[in-house]
Amino acid sequence: MRSAFNNPVLIKELKLRFRSFKSFAGILFYLLVLSVFVFGFIFMSTNFTGSGFINPQQSVILFGLLTYVQMALILFITPGLTAGAISTEREKQTLNILLTSSQSSFQIIFGKMSSSIVFLLLLLIAGLPLYSLVFLFGGISPGQLLIIFAFLIVTMLAIASIGVMFSTLIRKTIISMITTYGAMLFLTGITAFFFMIGISTIENSPGSLPLKSPAPISHFWATINPIALMLTLISPETSDALFELTKIHFPVWAGYLIFYIAITVICLFISVKKLRVNMKKKK
Repeated sequence: MRSAFNNPVLIKELKLRFRSFKSFAGILFYLLVLSVFVFGFIFMSTNFTGSGFINPQQSVILFGLLTYVQMALILFITPGLTAGAISTEREKQTLNILLTSSQSSFQIIFGKMSSSIVFLLLLLIAGLPLYSLVFLFGGISPGQLLIIFAFLIVTMLAIASIGVMFSTLIRKTIISMITTYGAMLFLTGITAFFFMIGISTIENSPGSLPLKSPAPISHFWATINPIALMLTLISPETSDALFELTKIHFPVWAGYLIFYIAITVICLFISVKKLRVNMKKKK
């Protein structure tokens, strides 16, 4: 593990990334988007309602809004950072030089992915002052914030590993990026669509049936959907409502954790195994 962090590839990528003006422009854009939502919400809550203050219920809404905006930004930014990690080196014809170095395939993949993860963690940390505003109005505990951030990091790792895997398997960066965004669309939009179909089927099925077959499948779609997960974390009563519908008392967060950790491990394993195989085939 020590050799993984004492990694020349990681050090080089971090230096290149944080010396680039694009990185700081990305942080500025990220904070501007969060600021627009936060101060826009505060303005509308205090002026349009005429109360002049924000109550704890509105604070929870603000917290949920911030969480979903941050999730959307992570889903949008992460593929752009990782989907070209290996394919860009291949297009620049520098991958052969990288592979002839003393670095193992794992160190190369880990270094490329970790540099993107460090930048994304910096984005999360930079947004903490805006998140801290919700504590001024009550309704949210620090523990909830830590749990939300933990699952944002898990999601980030899974998306980054998917992007690196496609970047390793696909030679063209643009195709790798499109494929990665397609995977994100499936995990967020398509799974939500299937979940809504399953719930509709359960609600319209005869109540006399002792077991509704769509229930396990619907629960699975909810388990792997980032939007559904964040909803259950922000509003715990949503988990109770899901249990009433599916009769499956398995926490969404536990299934999400298992699924996305498995995705991360599998994608990294494929990336490490295929990195040098593709180069051998090219020769």
